[in-house]
Amino acid sequence: MKLAIIGGGSVRTPRLIPTLVQRAERLGLRELWLMDIQAEKLDLIGGICQTMAQQLNASFDIRFTTDALEAISDADHVITSIRPAYESGRAIDERICFEHGVLGQETTGAAGFAMAMRSAPAILEYARLVEAHGKPGAWVFNFTNPAGLVAQVLHDAGIRRIVGICDSANKAQHAVSRYMKIPMNRLQHDVYGLNHLSWTRSVVADADPDGSNGEELLQALLHDPDFVQKTHMPMFAPGLREWQGAFMNEYLHYYYYRDEVFQLLRGKSESRGEEVARLTGEMLDQLRQTSVEEERLAIYRQMMEQRSKSYMAHTRGGADRVDMKPVGDDIEGYAAVALGCIEAIATGAAHYTGLNVPNNGMIEGMDSEDIVEIACWVGQDGIRPIHIGEIPDHQLQLMRDVKLYERLASQAILQKSRALAVRALTVHPLVGSYPLAEKLVDAFIQTHREWVGQWQ
Repeated sequence: MKLAIIGGGSVRTPRLIPTLVQRAERLGLRELWLMDIQAEKLDLIGGICQTMAQQLNASFDIRFTTDALEAISDADHVITSIRPAYESGRAIDERICFEHGVLGQETTGAAGFAMAMRSAPAILEYARLVEAHGKPGAWVFNFTNPAGLVAQVLHDAGIRRIVGICDSANKAQHAVSRYMKIPMNRLQHDVYGLNHLSWTRSVVADADPDGSNGEELLQALLHDPDFVQKTHMPMFAPGLREWQGAFMNEYLHYYYYRDEVFQLLRGKSESRGEEVARLTGEMLDQLRQTSVEEERLAIYRQMMEQRSKSYMAHTRGGADRVDMKPVGDDIEGYAAVALGCIEAIATGAAHYTGLNVPNNGMIEGMDSEDIVEIACWVGQDGIRPIHIGEIPDHQLQLMRDVKLYERLASQAILQKSRALAVRALTVHPLVGSYPLAEKLVDAFIQTHREWVGQWQ
């Protein structure tokens, strides 16, 4: 197998290596291609990947390139993890949002749209290269933010082998696995919603493939104070948790605590985007100062740990981030999601996970062509979402409101239409104002013209 990672210079790429080494024999992996348009960053991060692979006695070769066609040609599968306008672009988006009185978060609301303006067209170009030059049946597994909206744009553009992946879709499954000390492969979870806007209503142990005859675990755990404290759920008030009756995606915090989060984030001297840009810059500077790969690996691990500790820190009130150890060989993160799917498609070993795929009637009240975040079975015959059926009206309404934004945003990006972009942000629950939407869209187009081109 040849696997290509577009955006291989991403600081997240080294986290893929341990999972790849574990799965290499089952995958038949022979070549891992890392492609990035930033040659120096690719060399630094790629070197860390090679060091990790050597330490773990990897059986596959790692190759670097700045040529997308070289990486994609004859690839069995492709993972995309890019950041057009780099870390500074995210920081700028957040500041534009704060200056206009709205939340700035790169996957949610106005800043999420700004990211999608840049990322979706680029991913679409890579996906078309995969269709033309990848191996027949090659899939694109997209981790680029905002994953759900990017998948919607590509689906609307006619790309069919596109999957949006996000590790947050499986947080409930992992939480139950860790707390109950049950391996992930014995658990099935009913997750439904949109990317960074999802709920999990059930986690069942030892069920049949159709979800029947298993032991329901989650509902009792949601009322177990010890379990709740070992997850991110304390960020939500007890009354809200009781009302929802589900394990909530942490990004729902931006919706249910909109005003409080805005005040907290706007009042900080450094936004999350600015912090990430600073930490990444400091790490790259330190990596440049040594040619010893073991020292570079140590620098990388230290800086990534620091970055991880500050993730969504505003929701924890100064408390440390919860980090329970995985059970057995289970590894979290986008690497496990993507590679679990790739292995299932390659070998036929059924894999159960949350993905961003077309609804196809699985969630009542959503259109069949809507990209939703939903639990799926993956195998040699492709990806099959499970049937969710009815969901609570208040959750469905929020989903439909945000999906209306995504439908409009998708067409705005494909047509480079300012008018559609303004309509999209106007209907978004975190914006909700036509004059404000106009100001935001104009600021994004002007600021990122190098990346988004001419909009009409």
